Amino acid sequence: MRLSKEQYGDLYLKMVQTRTFEETAAGFFAEGKVHGTAHFCIGEEATGVGVCGALEREDMITQTHRGHNQAIGKGMDIKRMMAEFLGKETGYCKGKGGCMHIADFSVGSLGANGIVGGGIPVATGAALSQKYFKRPNITVSFFGDGASNQGAFHESLNLASVWRLPLIFVCTNNLYGMSTHVSKSMRIRDISIRAVSYGIKGLALDGNDVLAVYEETKKLREYVLAEGPALMVLNTYRWMGHSKSDAQVYRSKEEVESWKEKCPIKRYRQYLLGEGLFTRTELDDFDKQARDDIAAAVAFAVASPELPMDRIFEDLYAAGDVREQRPKRGFVL
Repeated sequence: MRLSKEQYGDLYLKMVQTRTFEETAAGFFAEGKVHGTAHFCIGEEATGVGVCGALEREDMITQTHRGHNQAIGKGMDIKRMMAEFLGKETGYCKGKGGCMHIADFSVGSLGANGIVGGGIPVATGAALSQKYFKRPNITVSFFGDGASNQGAFHESLNLASVWRLPLIFVCTNNLYGMSTHVSKSMRIRDISIRAVSYGIKGLALDGNDVLAVYEETKKLREYVLAEGPALMVLNTYRWMGHSKSDAQVYRSKEEVESWKEKCPIKRYRQYLLGEGLFTRTELDDFDKQARDDIAAAVAFAVASPELPMDRIFEDLYAAGDVREQRPKRGFVL
């Protein structure tokens, strides 16, 4: 599959934007400027960027708690992402949720989710609506290897199969569910074979090859529109811990370093140079643009106000005395 120069460059830029965003965010923790926690996808950039790059704007996704690559890949506003990360009013959730909970319906993002596998049934419902209303679009659900052991995963695959929904289940297998290696949580080596149980297509790819991810997603998009759901497993690795507080005592430095040699950004950069698609100067310009974009996002976030305390209860399902809001008839949730 041959892409335009603009498309090749967009994949590279978004991966570098993701890496720069997360390195900057991690720096805020080191400086004591941010409290709480965060989950970074450094080393996994090709998964979210590759998949989302192959989608249409009207296609929908559900993100994971480690989903900055998915958010940036789908076109979410980096300034609003950074503002949310820093707890500012201009953030996607007005600074209340952090990046684990951001959403942007305007670009098809139904939101990130802090619950392991929590987005899978949401995506199944979204795909059902697309089929019901005969829309020419699909939904993609991102989740990790650990989530593939959740009941919601199996229930959703079964329903999606029965109803032939236009849905791609994307398992980002980074080998660890928190501190547990995948070999200790399941006896199979290839997670994609779980698709067989539900009579749907399953395949596994090198998740560090952004072009392979992009090209296969393009094919799967047409496939699921015509035939129903598919399970795609992207085998990759997270360089950092599960969260910022993870001491990583469960794996060796040698293991981490061996995977850093497989860096998806470095690999793609070498491909672009080797194929003569870009010069070093052009790729360096992308690197600079990414740094400038993140710097602008930081400046925007820092200059943004924090949400006033008298507005912290806005956007809730119910506020005040719930008893006064109960209907006289019917059910009360």
